[in-house]
Amino acid sequence: MSATAPYPGPSPIRRPLAAAALLAALVSLVFGLLLAGAGPASAHAALTGSDPSDGAVVDTAPKQVTLSFSEAIAVGDDSIRVLDPSGKRADTEAEPRDLSEGGTVRYGVSLHSGLPDGTYTVAWQAISADSHPISGAFTFSIGAPSDTAVALPSQEAGGGPVGVVYDIARYTAYGGFVLLVGGSAFVLVCWRGGATALPMQRLVVRGWLALTAATLVMLLLRNPYTGSGKFADAFDLAGLQSVLDTKPGAALVSRLLLLGAAALFIAVLFGTYARREDEREKKDLTFGLAVGGGVVATGIAATWAMSEHASTGIQANIAMPVDVLHLLAVAAWLGGLASLLVALYRTPDIGSAAVRRFSAVAFGSVVVLAATGIYQSWRQVGSWSALTGTRYGQLLILKVALIAVLLAVAWFSRRWTGRLTDPAVASEDAPGSEEAPGEDAESESEDASADVDPERAAQLARQRAALTATKKKRIRDADPERSGLRRSVLAEAAVAVVLLAVTTMLTSTEPGRTEEEAANGTPSASAPAAGGPVNLKMPFDTGGQNGKGTVRIDIEPGRTGSNDLHVWVDGSDGKPMDVPELKLALTLESKDIGPLPVVPDRLAEGHWSASAVQIPMAGDWKIDVTVRTSDIDQVTIDKNAKIG
Repeated sequence: MSATAPYPGPSPIRRPLAAAALLAALVSLVFGLLLAGAGPASAHAALTGSDPSDGAVVDTAPKQVTLSFSEAIAVGDDSIRVLDPSGKRADTEAEPRDLSEGGTVRYGVSLHSGLPDGTYTVAWQAISADSHPISGAFTFSIGAPSDTAVALPSQEAGGGPVGVVYDIARYTAYGGFVLLVGGSAFVLVCWRGGATALPMQRLVVRGWLALTAATLVMLLLRNPYTGSGKFADAFDLAGLQSVLDTKPGAALVSRLLLLGAAALFIAVLFGTYARREDEREKKDLTFGLAVGGGVVATGIAATWAMSEHASTGIQANIAMPVDVLHLLAVAAWLGGLASLLVALYRTPDIGSAAVRRFSAVAFGSVVVLAATGIYQSWRQVGSWSALTGTRYGQLLILKVALIAVLLAVAWFSRRWTGRLTDPAVASEDAPGSEEAPGEDAESESEDASADVDPERAAQLARQRAALTATKKKRIRDADPERSGLRRSVLAEAAVAVVLLAVTTMLTSTEPGRTEEEAANGTPSASAPAAGGPVNLKMPFDTGGQNGKGTVRIDIEPGRTGSNDLHVWVDGSDGKPMDVPELKLALTLESKDIGPLPVVPDRLAEGHWSASAVQIPMAGDWKIDVTVRTSDIDQVTIDKNAKIG
């Protein structure tokens, strides 16, 4: 009897269904509480100041309103709106101008001349560098405060029904990733026989389906999630194109392409690999699947690392690979735990050796999680006050407590694993193996009739397989060690569901370090005060139509080591200019170092950035900038800058 056969009788079915119902109820409860209490996702960037400031009363009308942020943001046409007391636009309705310089990220909009006295409302909305939408509003008054007819929407960026669905998709994506990667690893590393088990196949395939569906939903909802908040805009092709030009959009598309490769991996794992009987061939195929699957899993994990918290802030070049390791360790541990739970409840053939192998995998995953988690905690929190006084820090404390509980329950599972044995199945001495009187004679009679009736023979074969499975299950259920292991693994899985939900919450919560710095009105730690930021201005002319403009470059902190680089391209009219291609290279000619290529990411029209640009040595660096304005019009300009 293969492990794919169902179990007849009420008892074997009710127990796994009850366990599944318990886990489903727990998932719904946890996600419901988290979504209800979380509100719109906080983000990495925060408003650190404005001119005029919130609540200020100025004697004369200012010419512009400027907003300062803790980190780089992406803005659009209506990212900053200034409304007069009657609710009409007081700004020129042009795209905000990027006034950033040095370590300060600042945007501004011009105001109409001759504005009357009264209270004005500034409403702003942008996208943080780690992909989350941010928004807010404040007021200032000219002459004296007055009543205002402005009624701003209560819904913040990333909120409302679209935000709820987007957040559900985010949770689903993480859960699908855990099941896909953890389930596949469990089959390849711990229990190769699981490749033929239908419940294991269903677990991995459902993980793939959940991750794929969630990624598609997030890609379609990305435009309304960061903008209007209307479901209808999900099918706006212009909005979808703008999403594809952003870092989060590119990450989602990359994830879909990698999921195509994952589908091929699953087909081989549960097809060719499951049917392979030659041990040498199976060993070679195991190695190939492990390498290929590892590459695909790492790539999928990197789509989160490259578009969320790890991709911005301090030490991004270290944080991103650490984040990938963290995600893979989570998947190996929690996904393997889900696989073990399914194997213990739904298959009769998993043995003690497979359980012990998973125990070793889980231990290694915990070690990796501890090391990467300590680094991530330091990077995102930074101080004891941020650990206890911010939402991110409090969620982190809850996560650590849940891990401690999970490890405690896992200790009991390890004790049951140590006692686990593999009793003989369907042997003559095994309990319940005795056949009913006359069963042999009846079987012989049935076999004789089956010789002339192939359909009857197939029916008898299915009945015998079901009977064998029932015997195996009855024998294993009689083993108290196996029953104890099932209960402890179920408890582990329940805690793991809560842990995964809290971990997902952390990815959408503003890190304690930046929340505390924004509250204190200080710039982000990603722009250290030490060193000297480099600011360059370089005119260019590609020779073609609309080929003239200016490139502005900021390098922060402008010293050896990791630097953040921002590039703005302005046309001859001074407005942001979108060019098809922009490349940079750094060369230290005195030491024969370089050119070191830099390919920045597009954040918004006329604005590119690159994080973690490594400058190995202080000196007079030549910065080459290649600007292409059409298919044939291109120019390379250069300028020297003292760095370090």
